[in-house]
Amino acid sequence: MPGVLELLPAEQVTFRRMLETIRAGYERFGFVEVETPAIELADVLLTKTGGETEREVYFVQSTGARQQGLEPDLALRFDLTVPLARYVAQHEQQLAFPFRRYQIQRVYRGESPQRGRFREFYQCDIDVIGRDELDLRYDAEIPAVIHRVFTDLEVGPFTIRLNNRRLMRGLLAGLEVADASRQSAVLREVDKLEKRGVERTADALVALGLPGPAVDRLLTTVAYRSTGLEDALATLDRLVDEYPETASGASDLATVLEAVAAFGVPENAYALDLSIARGLDYYTGTVYETTLDDHPGIGSVCSGGRYDDLAGYYTSSRLPGVGISIGLTRLFWQLRDAGVVGPSPAVTRVLVTLIDPEGLEYALSVGAQLRDAGIPTETRPVPSRLGKQLKYADRVGIPFAVICGEDERARDTVTVRDLRRGAQDEVARRDLVSHLRTLIDQE
Repeated sequence: MPGVLELLPAEQVTFRRMLETIRAGYERFGFVEVETPAIELADVLLTKTGGETEREVYFVQSTGARQQGLEPDLALRFDLTVPLARYVAQHEQQLAFPFRRYQIQRVYRGESPQRGRFREFYQCDIDVIGRDELDLRYDAEIPAVIHRVFTDLEVGPFTIRLNNRRLMRGLLAGLEVADASRQSAVLREVDKLEKRGVERTADALVALGLPGPAVDRLLTTVAYRSTGLEDALATLDRLVDEYPETASGASDLATVLEAVAAFGVPENAYALDLSIARGLDYYTGTVYETTLDDHPGIGSVCSGGRYDDLAGYYTSSRLPGVGISIGLTRLFWQLRDAGVVGPSPAVTRVLVTLIDPEGLEYALSVGAQLRDAGIPTETRPVPSRLGKQLKYADRVGIPFAVICGEDERARDTVTVRDLRRGAQDEVARRDLVSHLRTLIDQE
């Protein structure tokens, strides 16, 4: 079906390993897992959206309700943030703050099917939610998590790019763009700079009413990208000198950058990048985007930021937070397309063959022995030609076959064949587990 990603088994293994790597990275930093229903009340999902998002929502309705002409009151979630807001507001009295949650689930959007865009896809989110306040050092922890996760994913060098929305609004105020809604429109255009290029972005800014000199100064400023921590801090100082309105945002960003270093993130893995604006007004402070150095065309592979009030539509409590999201389905598709990831070996390590009906009990016993030892094993309950079974094992990527012929059963042994090397050994049943473990360790 268009707009969904179906994988063959060997690629599914790779995808699952990436997912579990992300999960393990999140848990390593003390985030706890939360799951929310795929279906939410439509009023909950649409409270803070409308516009483009509302046109992408899939509504859910029973056949009976449709026949009665009733309006659908349920919808599939289109991200994990709105359900999180509802969850925190609903369970606020039972949660401990700061609330550190991760969530890895599918979301659904009615997008037009195209390369790299899906109607159903996995999002892998983390958020830290405070009650009343949340220290900026939590903003600095997020890059530490990103660095750990993408290092463990082994997808090559990457850069975590940071900026601050308050700093950008101060910069625009210094350029005499004072109206908040106009600032938002300008930031949305700046956020497209990398995709559109300087000329098209300049034209868009002029169309918003910015004078030519202001456009030039803005684009010159946002072209900056730091080369290290000292360079970033010095640049923030110079920016404040030139545009005093940026002082508050620059101070926050300096605090975050210094704490990122304290978290142990290498200087070559993160940078201050003033072109990172994040087009959503949802973000109010620190913002992040992560890109792969060797594959810039892929774009951002992880993004997010700081927000002042997560659940303002659902509770009177002030719940500031910070978080990021990895769109794993799209990331996997792009990495596969770029040749960075590919099929993985089968999870099953051993095929126990069955050549004759009389050997069924022996073969099943051998399979149980290996599974009890923690070795993923498939057994054949129906006899067939050995060559056919070995060909099957090779095709699905099972590296070892255990042969239980009449002669082996008489001696209480098995023959272990390494299908990649073409070598084989006869092994006593009592030594089978240790023998296979040695072969598996040598893979």
